[in-house]
Amino acid sequence: MSRVFKLLVYLIVLGLIGLVGYAYVGPYFGADFSAPQEEVRVPVTLDAN
Repeated sequence: MSRVFKLLVYLIVLGLIGLVGYAYVGPYFGADFSAPQEEVRVPVTLDAN
């Protein structure tokens, strides 16, 4: 049982390392992680009675 638990922990750690690596190296391969930049204007009606 401890062998399975150890393997699971190793896989989780490798997955996290891979995810962090992809976040750093991804923009060099064309992955764009930036949020879309657009201005949003919404009219607001204030009721100040």
